[in-house]
Amino acid sequence: MTECNRTSLGFSSLFRRKISADFDGGRLTSDAGGLLLREVDRRIGLTKALADCIVDPRDPEKIVHDIQTMLAQRIGGIALGYEDLNDHDTLRNDPVMQVLAERSPEPDTPLASPATLCRFENRITRICLARMSSVFVDQFIASFKRPPRELILDFDATDDRVHGDQEGKFYHGYYDHYCYLPLYVFCGERLLCAYLRPSNIDPALHSRAILRLLVNRLRAKWPNKPGQSPILAHRPEMCCPI
Repeated sequence: MTECNRTSLGFSSLFRRKISADFDGGRLTSDAGGLLLREVDRRIGLTKALADCIVDPRDPEKIVHDIQTMLAQRIGGIALGYEDLNDHDTLRNDPVMQVLAERSPEPDTPLASPATLCRFENRITRICLARMSSVFVDQFIASFKRPPRELILDFDATDDRVHGDQEGKFYHGYYDHYCYLPLYVFCGERLLCAYLRPSNIDPALHSRAILRLLVNRLRAKWPNKPGQSPILAHRPEMCCPI
């Protein structure tokens, strides 16, 4: 016989409001798993660190949706499978999305509209993107309690398929569709770099420059000492000490 469990799940509070998951009804959401993402983000501080990298040129007295709120809304939507900005016509009123963005889940306080999110994304400069990239490295370093004995950096170019007329899209013969060709750098399962590129390029383009930046940052934190293992850079066709 099925045994029903009506015990609620508790999550971090939102200001003075208690957050819990149960089956008592009220305003419903189909993406309650987003609350787990919020718990992780509150622990590692990723969204706040990324928001601090973005310059906001707007008049502070006229701001309704601040940078961190919109960034949390956008990241939360993508993580839950809603990549299209048009999805936020509905998501902006979803109680879980509002909690993810640290906003009170009230029907009369919706999150940013797709148009507002679009303007937000278009304001982000290359300088901001460079600062945001360094956050992933800082998060990676902070995840170690003691200096690692060895680091293996895995460089991998893969396809990011596009379905519209996006700027910079090209047909890639190997993947047999129109796509971008981003470069990712991982150390184990931890992401250090995600570099978006068009697909009409050499897959190794800029990998050497990115490798140099990463190695310099890692060695600045963990200088090599006699007897320590080296940092290794790994591609499918290469594994060499750096």
